[in-house]
Amino acid sequence: MTKSFKFGEAPGFLIRRAQQLAISVFMEKTIDFDATPVQFAILNALMDDPGKDQITLSNRVAFDPATFGSVVGRIEAKGWVTHKADANDKRRKLLWITPAGQATALGMKRAVAKAQLRIIAPLDAAERVLFTKLLHKLVSGHEKLAKPG
Repeated sequence: MTKSFKFGEAPGFLIRRAQQLAISVFMEKTIDFDATPVQFAILNALMDDPGKDQITLSNRVAFDPATFGSVVGRIEAKGWVTHKADANDKRRKLLWITPAGQATALGMKRAVAKAQLRIIAPLDAAERVLFTKLLHKLVSGHEKLAKPG
């Protein structure tokens, strides 16, 4: 008799489950702000480095460039970002955070910090450090593999 694959023990399955839990906790803690984790990441990136084009920004927040435009459209409709065409290339859309967007992102910081702590709450202090280090190593290792050259 053939046994099925034990997907409940597979790293890919566990990473997906962890992401589901992380998003759920994020949304619970930030419910008053009506923003997704990707929207929050975009606002933060624009606070640090305003006037970036959509492709550069999508890479910075590690989000699929094909659907990035729709996310930007939603936060633009909320009045959190604005865009203008690049003077050197009219096809490029440069993004800027608005005062309302900055206020939202800054207002979310405490709730997001609480969400991050809640996500790793089942781990003790040493496990939290190790877990974060290992996640960083996993992600950066795959990013290096994905780069041509």
